[in-house]
This record gives sequence, structure tokens and C-alpha cells, in this order.
Amino acid sequence: MYIAELDRPWADTPFMFQGFMLGTQQQLDALRKYCSTVIVDVERSAPLEAPVPRVHYPERAPVEEEIKPAKSAYSAGRLLMRDVMSAVRIGRTLDAERLKSAISSMTESVLRNPDALLLFSQLRAKGEYNESHALDVSIYMITFGRFLELEPGQIEFLGYLGLLQDVGKVRLPRDLLEKRGRLTIEEFETAKLHVNYSAEILRSTPGLPGDLARIAALHHERHDGSGYPKGLRGTEIGMIGSIAAIVDTFDALTVKRPYADPVSPSAAISMLYKWRGVFFDANLVEQFIRCIGIFPVGSLVELNTGEVGVVIAQNLTKRLLPRVMVIRDAEGHPMVPHKLLDLAREPKASKDETYRILGTLEYGAVPFDPEELFMKAK
Repeated sequence: MYIAELDRPWADTPFMFQGFMLGTQQQLDALRKYCSTVIVDVERSAPLEAPVPRVHYPERAPVEEEIKPAKSAYSAGRLLMRDVMSAVRIGRTLDAERLKSAISSMTESVLRNPDALLLFSQLRAKGEYNESHALDVSIYMITFGRFLELEPGQIEFLGYLGLLQDVGKVRLPRDLLEKRGRLTIEEFETAKLHVNYSAEILRSTPGLPGDLARIAALHHERHDGSGYPKGLRGTEIGMIGSIAAIVDTFDALTVKRPYADPVSPSAAISMLYKWRGVFFDANLVEQFIRCIGIFPVGSLVELNTGEVGVVIAQNLTKRLLPRVMVIRDAEGHPMVPHKLLDLAREPKASKDETYRILGTLEYGAVPFDPEELFMKAK
């Protein structure tokens, strides 16, 4: 159902948008908590493609405790992707058992607390684009699956998909991948072949989840039919393919590519929101933004004091007021010890002013090791 109006001001609730598609038990529980009645827009409502089993995942570990297991899972995933790309380059079969182990470790970490692995994903120095992009997308997709309360098997499938849906790019000419500026029509047609290459590689690898090759070909399809390789529309893409398209686009926008500079997380979120219902499923875009927040974990944020901080955890009921670790003072000098702010508690920046986030900076604008966040905090 599309929830069009509430019986109280939207600002007094945890809902990020004035109007949203009701799609999870978490949203329904929040509506029951904050509202007695709501108004449903029947014309904008839509039936689910099929009943989707939901699993509630309580947070089982604070981010401070999960940082060490997350580091181990992230390091294993990063090394794995390097070896995956090398194996594809020389025509060797992928190691399905090692893939399963790495994805299981990342999934288990995210199910305990998604914030720790997201911190490593966004704050670590990026390596080769295709390797780091695959790992980041996998982590975002696992996190989104947790938020949507999908079953553990479906969440692991999303992890596989994020890691491997672009593996076919290794077979493209290097000068094409590294070209600066717009591709010609002929070059773009060649670039689109990576979807077919990925499917071929996944079909030829024993031990991977069934249907992975087919669904890996969906992340460049678009809601309005303007995507490739088949020009699928709307529900033809399906929920998993739509998730892959949204997450792949968001991560690509926020990292440096040969042909484009990165944008800040908040700018990327604004772009996704603008494209909802056109390129991407509107309901899933809104859910993804709710999942990662306006200020995603790992975001570098500029505070109204001139200080720079890192978002280390979301506030599930007040998404605009996350927990922030201050790492640079107003003059740009490293702050030691780091200062921890829970913006939901309205900490004072001065006698007359509370701390506020002015905006986000591009990932990597202030190089920083996520492990340091919890070593020198006060």
C-alpha cells in the first residue's frame, strides 16, 4: 500500500519521505507505534509480485565490538576479489568454496551489525576499480537484504551477485575500461558485452547458486525499458535485479571512475530519488535510501562547527541524526582523541547551538583507517 498521509506531522515520525510504499514489517510496526490512522492512495498502491518471507534481524553486537570480525571479513573479501579477477584473466575456474566462505563471513557480520562492514567498505583506500566496486556493491546488497528482512539464503545470494555480476569486464579491452571521456557508440556496444561475459563465466563455474548467471545480467536493465541487454521493463526485471541496479548505480556514482569524478553520498541519493519510477523501481529506491540513510555509514560529514566527522552508525528512529566520530578540527588538523557525537541527543557545539551536519564530502576526501575510530575516542 502507498501511505499518502499520516494523522500527525511527518517530522514527528522516523519516516524519511512524505509518502512511501509500505513494504516491510518494520515500517508497519512503526506506523502502529506512531499513528492511529493513515490515508492510503489506492491508485499508487501495487500488489507484491509474490509473498516474500520476512525475517527480523535484531542488532546483536554494537559497532565497536563488530569492527574486528568485520575487518577480517572485509580483508578476506578484498583478497578474494583480487584472485577472482586474476583467475578470469587467465581463464581459470573460480573457486566456489572460497567464494562461499567469504560471502558467508560478510553476511554473518552484517546480520550482527551492518555498520562495521560498511565502515571498512567506505573508508579503506580503494584499489583497482572493478575489484573494489564489486566488494562494495556486495556489502551494500547484503546490507539492503538485511534491511528488507529477506531470508538468509536470499541475502547470501545478493552477496554473490554483488561480487560477480561485473566479473565479465575483465574480458573487455583495458584501453576501453580506462578511457577518459564519453564512449563512442561502437565502444559502448562493446562495453555492454561484459554482461554476456559475466553470465558465461558464472554458468561455467560449478558450485555457485542456481540462477546466478541469469540474474547477473539484470543490473543494467532499467524500469522504463531503456536498459540492456534485453530492454526489460518494470516487474520483468524482478526484485533482485532491481536491487542490483540501484546498488550498482549508487556505488558507481560515489567512487572515482576513469571517465567521471565521484559525487558525495547525499548527491548520489538525490540522483537516485530523482530517477525513481523512471530508471529504477520507486519503492525499492525509497527503501534503499531508508536503509543507508541520508548520511550513510562511512560518510565524511562537515559539521556546523567546521569540524569533519565520520558517520559510524545510524539512528533507526531518527535517520537525519546519526552517530558521528569527529576526526578533524575546524582548522583541518587531526583530532586526538576523537570526539563521539550522538546527534539524536542534541549535543552542544556551543552555549547557544547544537551540532548539525551541513553536508557530506566525497568518499576518500579525508583518508582514514576505520580501526582508528574506536582506539582514541572520548
